[in-house]
Amino acid sequence: MRTRIVGLAVWISVLAIGLFGVPLAVAVHQYALQAERDELLLLADTIATALSPYVPDSVPLRKIPGPGSVEVGVYDAAGRWLGGAGASGPQPELARALAGGVATGSDNGKLIAAVPVLHEDDVLGAVRVATSRTAVMTRVALVWTGMATLAAVAVGVAWLVGRRQARRLAGPLEELAIAARSLGDGDFSVRTRRGGIHEIDAVGAALDDTAVRLDDLLAREQAFSTDTSHQLRTPLAGLRLRLEAALEQPNRDPRPAIAASLADADRLETTINELLALARDSRRTGPDPVDLSALLEELTPEWRERLALQNRDLRVSFEGSGEEPLGSTAAIRQVLAVLIDNAMTHGAGTVDVTVRDAPDAVAIDVSDEGSGIREPTDVLFARRAERHSGNGIGLPLAHRLAQAEGGRLLLAGRTPPTFTLLLPAAGNPDDHGRARAVGADQQPGAVAVPLHKG
Repeated sequence: MRTRIVGLAVWISVLAIGLFGVPLAVAVHQYALQAERDELLLLADTIATALSPYVPDSVPLRKIPGPGSVEVGVYDAAGRWLGGAGASGPQPELARALAGGVATGSDNGKLIAAVPVLHEDDVLGAVRVATSRTAVMTRVALVWTGMATLAAVAVGVAWLVGRRQARRLAGPLEELAIAARSLGDGDFSVRTRRGGIHEIDAVGAALDDTAVRLDDLLAREQAFSTDTSHQLRTPLAGLRLRLEAALEQPNRDPRPAIAASLADADRLETTINELLALARDSRRTGPDPVDLSALLEELTPEWRERLALQNRDLRVSFEGSGEEPLGSTAAIRQVLAVLIDNAMTHGAGTVDVTVRDAPDAVAIDVSDEGSGIREPTDVLFARRAERHSGNGIGLPLAHRLAQAEGGRLLLAGRTPPTFTLLLPAAGNPDDHGRARAVGADQQPGAVAVPLHKG
């Protein structure tokens, strides 16, 4: 591309020089010849004026005034040569001068001018002057040389300008090509440099935006895959423990263990389907009211059974009007599963799940009797917040799922540890939009609303 731009600039300059320089060179040549003829006429007229007293006598002249390289010839009215440089052959310029006119011409590489010698209106004779064209062409050649030098300089400047413009145009385009290849290879950190050309900068900005969106999309997909894997480990571990316990007691009837394992497999399949649906955002309509009573009634037996293995209990209570929240049942199920699993893994004592009313929202509190949470809230809900000691990787997933449903997941209390899930209430059509603001101006660890547990 650079070569084409430079070549185009040079060819345009050569074409411009050809279109304007050649006619100008011809005009210079014609102007120089005409100027020389005018000088010869002026010289001949001056000599004719000086010799007018001598020409009528037809006396041969011994000395003819004139510059060194100019040939001067004087003739009487009959055309007889009186002195100076003579000429052989036909002399049309002399004949015209003897007829009373002024004539110029050229012959054998010479420029010729002839004027009559007059006394009042009578033609007494004629003066003929001639000079070589070489002197004129020498001056023309000098002018042409200067013009050719200027043309060469113009072509050189065009080459330099073309090279600079080629670098300015091709450089950003080459960088765009490199950035596009890097983007195609999976490097979403590439950014293009602005070159000051609006059109190219617009393409670079669009490429940068694409890289940012792809990077964000890939990061969210990777984070979702990493976080949701946590949701699959717990039911898989429970299924494995149940089967291992059945194998350790070969004398007992295996059918209850098999039935329970099949139920765990069904729940695992449901979890996978729900996570895939959430990842693909397969919902095409707005959020629907969720029957929390039915959802908690469905999940409570499993939670009680898992807590009973740790000699712990579960309490589920409803306070307030029992208004239904807006959202996705799958998302709420996964958030609650994360919170219960977190309480079972890192907490102690009885786990309380309380559903209550909140301003323009429905609140679900999940707490236990553990020693408390010491991690900063920005770490607690950050992606890949898993630590050697602390809360698990499911909290970031639950936090994002709550936000995706227009709600909020907050650390409402550190001791005892209490998490609050706020969801938009279904009582008002505008509640979904307003619920996004619930706790939005508070830090993730702030208590958005007072807790009422009973």
